Amino acid sequence: MEDSGLKVTIQCTVYNHESFLRQCMDGFVMQKTNFRFEAIVHDDASTDGSAAIIREYAEKYPEIIKPIFEKENLYSKRDGSLRRVMYANTHGKYVAICEGDDYWTDPYKLQKQVDFLESHPGYVMCSHRWREYMQTEDAFSEIAEFPESGVEYDLNTLVHGKWFFQPLTVVYRRDALDLDRFTYKYAIDVVLFYELLKQGKGYCLPDVMAVYRIHSGGVWSKIALDRQRKMEFDIRLDIYDREKSDEAATFILSEFARNIGRRWMLKHIGMMCEVSRILSRHFGFSFTTKMMLNKFLFNKLLDSSQLNRYDS
Repeated sequence: MEDSGLKVTIQCTVYNHESFLRQCMDGFVMQKTNFRFEAIVHDDASTDGSAAIIREYAEKYPEIIKPIFEKENLYSKRDGSLRRVMYANTHGKYVAICEGDDYWTDPYKLQKQVDFLESHPGYVMCSHRWREYMQTEDAFSEIAEFPESGVEYDLNTLVHGKWFFQPLTVVYRRDALDLDRFTYKYAIDVVLFYELLKQGKGYCLPDVMAVYRIHSGGVWSKIALDRQRKMEFDIRLDIYDREKSDEAATFILSEFARNIGRRWMLKHIGMMCEVSRILSRHFGFSFTTKMMLNKFLFNKLLDSSQLNRYDS
């Protein structure tokens, strides 16, 4: 080890991931780096054999695997306690993320990302490409074309709905995240990325270095589509309540441009009225009214050129 100090803390949350957890942990312990890193593996009161697997790896790799075992599920409390526990045990200069049902495939993943961030101080986060694995179909997603040099992104990229990251691909600077502000109702990945990209740019490396697993037991997968859509708006409205900015309004606008139908709009008419009020304030009453009517009457989506026209 060239660096005697702790460089990276991996945050790994686990709940009933027994079937996938060994693959996830193997991705941690196989990392080849010239610096010290650790993995905070938090078992959130699993009812399967996840805790036993974590203990096994912690005994075999005590310098890497740092376990936390809960007696009651913190995630379900929705009070920020899970986030507080994870960050209280996070001490690295950089933070990496990988939930217990996903996994890394490149032993040099952390080294590549830390090397980039060390040599590019203007960037707050570094991600990379990934593949999706559909557990039920036992099939991997296709690998799309991507610039060989990678892609730079910023807050403007995010609010326009372009996604160059999944949590398992991200390494970010710990000091770029203001935990005093991180008290959102839904403390999930999109809020984390919004807060980080307010502080600086991100970069997506062209390397495919991880697998995002889609399965019926996933936290997001278990949420009904109607509720997923409502949560997406709730998250953006929560951000807007704090920011009152053009960027936050555009983030709402880009979500509205997605495929939501007339019935869904009627079911959530109160929320749609609030969305309309915000968009009218930032993009004008005429534009907002026309967009709402096109969506409601004809299910006509807002295209990217229209979004860019109202780019703040």
